[in-house]
Amino acid sequence: MKQRFTFKMKWANMLCILLSACMLQGIANAQQQSRAVSGVVRTSTDGALVEGVSVAVKGADTRAATDASGRYTINVSGDNPVLVFTSVGYQQQEVAVNNRQVVDVSLVPLEEMLGEVVVTALGIEREKKSLGYSVGVVQGEDMVKVAQENIFGGLSAKLPGVTLNETSGPGSSVSMIIRGANSLTTDNQPLFVIDGVPVSSGLNNQRQMGDRNIVDYGNAISDINPDDIESISVLKGPSAAALYGSRAGNGVVLITTKSGRKGERTTVNFSTSNVFEQPVKFLDFHYMYASGNRGNLLDEGSAYWTGLPLDRGITAVQWNSPLDENGVPIPTELRSYKDNMKNFLRTGITSTNNLSVSGGGERSSYRLSFNNMSHGGMIPNSNLQRNSLSAVLAYELNSKLKLSTNINLARSNSDNRPTTANRTANPLDAVMAYPHVNILELRDYWQQGQEDIQQRSVHNNTDNPYFLAYELNNGFVRDRVYGNIKLDWNISPEFSAFGRVALDKSNENRETKVPKSYSRAAQGGYYLQDIASAELNTDFLVTYRKALADVDLSFSGGGNYMRQTYRDAYMGGAALTIPGLYRISNVPANQLQYSNGTSDRAIYSLYAMGSIGYRGMLYLDLTARNDWASSLPEDGLSFFYPSASLSWLANETFNLPKTVSLLKFRAGWAQVGNAPGAYQIHQMLGTGLYGNLITSSVPADLRNPTLKPEIATSAEFGVDLNLYNNRLRFEGTYYNVGNKNQQLPIPLPESSGFSSTFVNAGLIVSKGWELSLGGTPIQNSSWTWDVNANFYRNRTIVEELTEGFPILTMWSDNGGGSFAREGERLGNLYSRGYAYVDDPSSPYYRWPILTERGEYIPVNDPDSRMLVGNYNPDFQVGLQTTLQYKRFSLGLSFDWRHGGQFMSFTYRYGGSDWKSARQMRELIPGGLYDEADLAAMLRSDPERYIIPRNGHFPRVGGYEQSTGGYLNDNFGSPNQAYDGAFIPGVIANGDGTYREHLGGPGTVIYPVSNLFPWSYNQAVTFDASFIKLREVTLGYDIPKLWGLRNARVSVFSRNIVLWTAAKIGIDPERAFQAQSGVQGNTSTMYRQGIELQNIMPMTMPVGFKLDVTF
Repeated sequence: MKQRFTFKMKWANMLCILLSACMLQGIANAQQQSRAVSGVVRTSTDGALVEGVSVAVKGADTRAATDASGRYTINVSGDNPVLVFTSVGYQQQEVAVNNRQVVDVSLVPLEEMLGEVVVTALGIEREKKSLGYSVGVVQGEDMVKVAQENIFGGLSAKLPGVTLNETSGPGSSVSMIIRGANSLTTDNQPLFVIDGVPVSSGLNNQRQMGDRNIVDYGNAISDINPDDIESISVLKGPSAAALYGSRAGNGVVLITTKSGRKGERTTVNFSTSNVFEQPVKFLDFHYMYASGNRGNLLDEGSAYWTGLPLDRGITAVQWNSPLDENGVPIPTELRSYKDNMKNFLRTGITSTNNLSVSGGGERSSYRLSFNNMSHGGMIPNSNLQRNSLSAVLAYELNSKLKLSTNINLARSNSDNRPTTANRTANPLDAVMAYPHVNILELRDYWQQGQEDIQQRSVHNNTDNPYFLAYELNNGFVRDRVYGNIKLDWNISPEFSAFGRVALDKSNENRETKVPKSYSRAAQGGYYLQDIASAELNTDFLVTYRKALADVDLSFSGGGNYMRQTYRDAYMGGAALTIPGLYRISNVPANQLQYSNGTSDRAIYSLYAMGSIGYRGMLYLDLTARNDWASSLPEDGLSFFYPSASLSWLANETFNLPKTVSLLKFRAGWAQVGNAPGAYQIHQMLGTGLYGNLITSSVPADLRNPTLKPEIATSAEFGVDLNLYNNRLRFEGTYYNVGNKNQQLPIPLPESSGFSSTFVNAGLIVSKGWELSLGGTPIQNSSWTWDVNANFYRNRTIVEELTEGFPILTMWSDNGGGSFAREGERLGNLYSRGYAYVDDPSSPYYRWPILTERGEYIPVNDPDSRMLVGNYNPDFQVGLQTTLQYKRFSLGLSFDWRHGGQFMSFTYRYGGSDWKSARQMRELIPGGLYDEADLAAMLRSDPERYIIPRNGHFPRVGGYEQSTGGYLNDNFGSPNQAYDGAFIPGVIANGDGTYREHLGGPGTVIYPVSNLFPWSYNQAVTFDASFIKLREVTLGYDIPKLWGLRNARVSVFSRNIVLWTAAKIGIDPERAFQAQSGVQGNTSTMYRQGIELQNIMPMTMPVGFKLDVTF
């Protein structure tokens, strides 16, 4: 960040020096005697000495070069000679010598020179000081210091107002939300634009092919090679993104890729990295009991219940017990295998290699690159490969015309994307099912002589984890081509224009193989899905620029034609005629199913923008765009989107102290849209199969021919302050975004023949603060310390919904979920309620009311759901710091999210299966107290011992006598079992009074494993706060040897979970699940605030990277 701010003043100073030198040179006519001038050349960023800098006397043939110490000596003559300093990778400088004998120079890197210029809408480069809105910028070199599998990894915690969440491991979907959610029924993902070309970032990445086999195939945007990126600009508000009209409702991410430079000699860059990943923190599970029932039986078919104690010398007949001479199984000792998960997983390895060649001639430039990424996951047989090829070419046809093209080819593929979002098909869940089974003994997963027919498992009702990993396979191949051809025309010094044609096209083929004997599909299955999508954009822009005495003018006008197509075909069935043969022809005809879908839409657009700058101190920008969308009704397909922004540089207006490098105030207002998807206004027919007959049907939702786009109206205000020659930097922004015309579903009466329809209604309002503070506390010839911190806080309120329907279901599960309600925050989480004493004057106020059997009384009325939290954090803080000493550098990036809640269904299943160590620690050991003392203790602190709260429903008892368990014989146990417990509370007497249920007479005892509050999501709702070390890297710049221009070696790690408030061994960031179909919306969305079966341990990857430039 520092580089972008320091350049402005330095450029102004150098320009003044240059002009002065030129004027003096022009009037000089007296030659003086030659004299020697010497000095030292350093970099402007860290003060490092620069070797090999060319030093020349302007207008003469005299030249010199700096040595290894950055020193030079050159002879000059004349009254006012000018020295020209030139070096690859730095801005050329011209410095007047005047009467000095020592001239020291600080060279500005090209990245710093470009830092003050940012890419804005339509790819237009603007000085950042002139913008009246906030633009977040991350340079490409800052993204790849730590090797990343996709472009999202290098953005986390670096920009205020931007929230990223990874749903699972490498290659999985990543959610990017800018300034909070703006829409209730779309995915809220921003528009991605690469070199001016909109590309798909669609979340249609999830599919269930085979029962409970849900797979996440990842964002298509992850096909982009991170090493090709020059910079990323995030247009966070409608003021910045308004020129993209109906597609900019969720913000815009502008990606500028690297290119060659005209006149630059050929440069070859090669980088290679290897990342090794191993588990460091596992789920908080115990290994005290075998699978079974009630703690005194071993029943391996009941894999999700508590059986006999382990590691106590107890013997039992087990699944692999040896046989005696009569063929009778011999009991063997029950032991725990705490390293099962570690033994099942393997070291994950990700290898990335990147090669690029760039350069240019007198009229041309080029850059070619190739990238290969190969990932072997920690789950056996899981993998991901990506190969990409890029070509960026430009040629000046003459002094006015330049032709350029940017073509990218990418292939991503995997033999197997593991299932991680559910229980049955998830191999990690199968590993956790049997704590008394040595997982390594299951590596031979076929029964001998029954290969491809019957798996070898602990019990017929459960699956072998190796069988799931190696035989239940979800493969895919995605081929993608995107790029553009552009013609620039410099008509005159004032007029310029360009025309461009761009294409983003992908084809994805998915294949799922379900083996025979899978517990959810005994006959196996085979499924295919083919997805093809394309987007064609044709646009033009004409620009007029004129610099007058006090005013700078810039006006542009252009247009765009966008055409999107999508095709989806699916075929498969849940049976195989011949085991192990995966062909559609091997699926019995009576089991074969198929479906297909298609969509097309187009948007025609015209837009204009104007910018007026006054004396470099005041800038006014106005934009306007009109869209005509094919997905809207004919009489309402035209929509207009305006914006205005103002930037005032107070430091250019007033004579402020020299310590003030920049003081800017800015304000912006805009409207953008979010047009409905294809075929939302006209009824369609769907095709299907009934037996051998092809059928057509009308969808259950009635299409609305009067739909309008969502409209987001935004206002933002901000201040930028740079002090001490930009060594201290601050940016602050307040924004307010109101999104109306939400496309909301409403139910229809059955008599209509439809279940629901969509209408325009509702209003949600987001308000927030974005703050950034950066500085360079230390900068000298040896040391540089740079620090940047950012703060982000957002609140989104559902102001209005559809009249008569004040609640909208975002997602629901187990009687709770996330529901949007009028007047409440978006993201609120609810749990099924339970009966409790609601009289504030009662001594039992808020105590749970229990049944006569001592159980909670569920309240299933939707209006009585309990608000238990909100999935949005209270605030987010990002911190990046870099410490450099000569050739060594240490970089750290932290991400702190405070507040918010999430529901952990991993913990829910682990708790109900009695595998959670947390719930054992939280048991109140009632059996160790006498009745009176226990009741007194419980009454003394109801908040702790009686009243349920998030993540904890009190239970009194134990899992054996030594832990306070009660004798339990309610179910006719063959042996005495001290695994009894009870729920504290009160029981209603029927006359308005209550009797206590605190361990005295009449207390109902249950097996402790039966008392998990399965039906109440509040019991599995936890604080989502966390701190992560997003990046840590230690690098060394290798001295220039053997013709190398630059060389760097580094060791790094990333995404290390340092702390979670929940302390249950689960990453709260993964409480974001891909989901198809929310309230009738068929596109993929995210279920925010819930995580499901994230059994994968937390990891600490370690990587090594070498980067060399010739």
